[in-house]
Amino acid sequence: MDLDWRICARARLTRDPRFDGKFFIGVRGSGVYCRPICPAPTAKEKNCRYFPTAAAAAEAGYRPCLRCRPESSPGTPAWLGTSTTVSRALRLIHESGHEERGMEKLAERLGVGSRHLRRLFLKHLGATPNAIAQTRRVHFAKKLIDETGLPMTELAIAAGYGSVRRFNAAIRKTYHRTPTQIRATARQKHALPEHHYLFRLRFRPPYDWKFMLGFLAATATPSVEAVDANCYRRTISHGGTDGWLEVSPDDKYPALRARIQFGDPRALFFIVERIRALFDLNADWAAIVKRLGTDPVLAARLRAQPGLRVPGCWSGFELATRAIIGRGISTGEAANIAGAVSRLFGRAFLAGSGLTHLFPEPAVLADADLARAGVPAARAETIGTLSRAVCEGSIRFEAVADAHGFLARFREIPGIDDWTGQYVAMRALGEPDAFPSENEELRRRAEVWLPWRAYAAMYLWNDPATPRPERTLSQACRARRTG
Repeated sequence: MDLDWRICARARLTRDPRFDGKFFIGVRGSGVYCRPICPAPTAKEKNCRYFPTAAAAAEAGYRPCLRCRPESSPGTPAWLGTSTTVSRALRLIHESGHEERGMEKLAERLGVGSRHLRRLFLKHLGATPNAIAQTRRVHFAKKLIDETGLPMTELAIAAGYGSVRRFNAAIRKTYHRTPTQIRATARQKHALPEHHYLFRLRFRPPYDWKFMLGFLAATATPSVEAVDANCYRRTISHGGTDGWLEVSPDDKYPALRARIQFGDPRALFFIVERIRALFDLNADWAAIVKRLGTDPVLAARLRAQPGLRVPGCWSGFELATRAIIGRGISTGEAANIAGAVSRLFGRAFLAGSGLTHLFPEPAVLADADLARAGVPAARAETIGTLSRAVCEGSIRFEAVADAHGFLARFREIPGIDDWTGQYVAMRALGEPDAFPSENEELRRRAEVWLPWRAYAAMYLWNDPATPRPERTLSQACRARRTG
């Protein structure tokens, strides 16, 4: 991927947070690579090299700066000028861990040869899939050292290393320090209860937190999710372990603070990445506004309300079930029914703040009598069919390499229309170009918004003139934001 050094230089000199995570600076002499916002004294331009990813900088022989902590930068947007194949590969690496599968398996999932995939990564990201995965793992290990009190043995396992020896060797090679030496200077000084963790998750501003919170409040499932004036909470389950998470804005930095209670530290990377996707923290606002701003109507809205993001979800199955329940009825009715489904068929899990249950598993809803929760017969049949498809493996929401193939299979379920499919692709798969709309004229107009139609949808849903069913959701979001 070619970087415009003039743009990088300006961003570096002004420490522009909008470019944080979009490129990294290798500094000759010190041998470190930094974020554009690094507070260290500014190096001379002749001593700087620019890299599209942290892995590319590491491959060139630079080590991470201990002052600006590249591992804490906002994630590189998966669509950062890359091909569709590379963006899908990055999604798989972040969701399921490339090193568990290997290059051959990853290429097979994407339908390309491993040599071709390697060439694409080098062209667009400056590093191989192996290097991207290894950098991701060592960065997360560093984040755990800095921000948790996990013993090093547990920390090594949580970061994905097979042994403490491999973990120690990787940290020493990357940072030229031992894990113990790094922890001695860690910023996390306050001890938390056992199995409680607090992470700071960065984003590139602007970010409209009130809109995000209002959207999540309008679509929340009672007993499973709770939203107050400045905080989002929910119950979670992964790999047979249950817990909860709480997300609120950081007072000092362009970041969200994520508090997690979970008994298995091996799931922490998955949970943190899922939170980043839920709040769309990797979005590149500059690229989005550049495209959508060419439309005069959208341009005015972008200026009036910058930083709208596309809300993700914790569970694709949960989101799809909630979307099926909510089609054609008010958000209040949908919330009542979804809450009843959770209380009747979900496992009890008391986490405070109104959180009392986990959302039901597909195996439970496959044959559940959903009429008891007030689900109409046709919707109940659709949910049952979807649940059985998930149990059989014909529908999966995790590690989706082919969104078009997923949508084709998803639409085969009776009762799933195109709007629901696009809505699920937008929020569960993180497809930035998904566009849930039943208005044919609007769909034709939206062609010029590629590949950011999902972000255009956020602005349209925030407009009282948008036709139903989008309008119902936008009204609920505005009511929550102004209430």
